Amino acid sequence: MAEFSVTSGYDGLNLPYSPEAEQSVLGAVLLESQCLDRVAEILPRPEYFYLANHRMIYAAMLEMFTLGQPVDFVTVLEKLKQEEGFDESTGKNYLLQLAQIVPSISNVESYAYIVRDKYDIRTLITTARDIIEDAADGAADAAELLDSAEQRIFDIRRGKNMQGLQRINEVIIETFDRLDLLNSRENEQYRSLSTGIGDLDDTITGLNRSDLLLLAARPGMGKTSFALNIARNVAVGDRKNKVAFFSLEMTKEQLASRMLSTEAMVEGTKLRTGKLSEDEWVRLIEAGDVLSKTQVYFDDTPGITVPEMKAKLRRLRDVDLVIIDYLQLMSGGRRIDNRVQEISEITRNLKIMAKELNVPVITLSQLSRASEQRTE
Repeated sequence: MAEFSVTSGYDGLNLPYSPEAEQSVLGAVLLESQCLDRVAEILPRPEYFYLANHRMIYAAMLEMFTLGQPVDFVTVLEKLKQEEGFDESTGKNYLLQLAQIVPSISNVESYAYIVRDKYDIRTLITTARDIIEDAADGAADAAELLDSAEQRIFDIRRGKNMQGLQRINEVIIETFDRLDLLNSRENEQYRSLSTGIGDLDDTITGLNRSDLLLLAARPGMGKTSFALNIARNVAVGDRKNKVAFFSLEMTKEQLASRMLSTEAMVEGTKLRTGKLSEDEWVRLIEAGDVLSKTQVYFDDTPGITVPEMKAKLRRLRDVDLVIIDYLQLMSGGRRIDNRVQEISEITRNLKIMAKELNVPVITLSQLSRASEQRTE
């Protein structure tokens, strides 16, 4: 290990850190290995430590902890001797210093939270700098820059929402509280949304928050029309319900025309040709008035990614239902040669999005026509 020194700065920026807190965490673990049980959840990676020497020491501790090896002064020293660039004499003296300067082992979690908090602030500073550099580069348009910036900030916030294991008695109490809220008229937001189709609601118990529902069928079977009917029922049934409909196949105008056609009971072909009777015009105007008062939002961005969706939904705020038409036209956001793996990753990210935003997500999926083929 090289001579211990304190370095700071990121292109002229003074990044905050607490050498005392970092030293106290490491020293506490050296004195009492069980401290690592308490701080590993708060500091799951070596990157949370600012000083390179501290990162090296904590990385060795975590590796030994994962392998079930004892962690103390002697074992950590032997582990560090295997690291390239480790100087045994200065490294041994520094480990001794760490063990001697710990104020109190019982406060190790408080020290760990200080280290974590400083890391979050440093991450925010460097992220802001990256956002400035991307904007100054001029390679992306404003919409892409905004989506990227929101996602980066959201990732930092999500990383702060740590929650450990919870005993079942606490979860049961929360479950009873939720059931009580479900039966309270004053708390409609806790109840599942009705699709407007009684038999379907009975089968799936409505549209529950954080659920990802896949609506799969072969081409031309009416998936989009069915999804639009659900969107209409959710939004019209209660004017407070806000529905976001992402269409990767049809334009916003086509979707609106379909909803108008269904609401006014006018054939879709007549909306395309414009050959309408006076009575049909009246019904269309009345249908337009009903739908205009709803909170249905369309987005027809082609090849949209899950991060882009999350950014748009966070800006829209308080969305009650998300519908995506359809899964196979979405982009994974990063290059994956295997399309099956890419679809699996997109589906996983959609489930994460549903859980993070606490909203039901209906995703349409196209089934292959190969299942219809018959051999002679």
